[in-house]
Amino acid sequence: MGGSQHGTGNPDALPSGRVAGGPAAGEVAAWLRGRPARARTTRVLAVEGRSGAGKSTFAAAVAAELGAPVIRMDDLYDGWDGLLAGVDALLEWVLRPLAAGRPARWRRYDWERSEYAEWHEAPSADALVVEGVGSGARQAAPHLSGLVWLEAGAGVRRARALARDGDLYAPHWPRWARQEDRYYAAHDVRSRADLTVTTG
Repeated sequence: MGGSQHGTGNPDALPSGRVAGGPAAGEVAAWLRGRPARARTTRVLAVEGRSGAGKSTFAAAVAAELGAPVIRMDDLYDGWDGLLAGVDALLEWVLRPLAAGRPARWRRYDWERSEYAEWHEAPSADALVVEGVGSGARQAAPHLSGLVWLEAGAGVRRARALARDGDLYAPHWPRWARQEDRYYAAHDVRSRADLTVTTG
């Protein structure tokens, strides 16, 4: 059943009787509020899934329900070959500082200039949503209060991604997909997710 617990044995299940697509943003937000904070006093929700799965849209909806800021992995990757560098940035700039009681701040990657640009500081909040490939990495797990996997077919994902980013993304689709393949083989995010949402 879409939206059920997925592979964790977590006792904090969402209510049953769910529609085929999985839990709505409001339900996920309510579920997260009942989870323990694992980055000091912050409940961090990771929204994972392959490119074009609908992570940005879903994460924004959950964050709006929570009144929480969103950090996008797209802002942390070090270019088209920088997926794993983005994971390192998430840990060093966001998750470990939060766990130590310090503010989360990150440096935005400028895709047009192919270099990191200005620094940003996350507003202080009791919840934070991080969305993107890499947000649910094994190294991040100790700091996460929840991990959501978004599921969509390859054709749907590609159409969405290219509609969103158009000519910028098209030449890099296979290159990025190979990085995703390696990352998901190593980190097994789908089976470690607390919740699964089908988006297409």
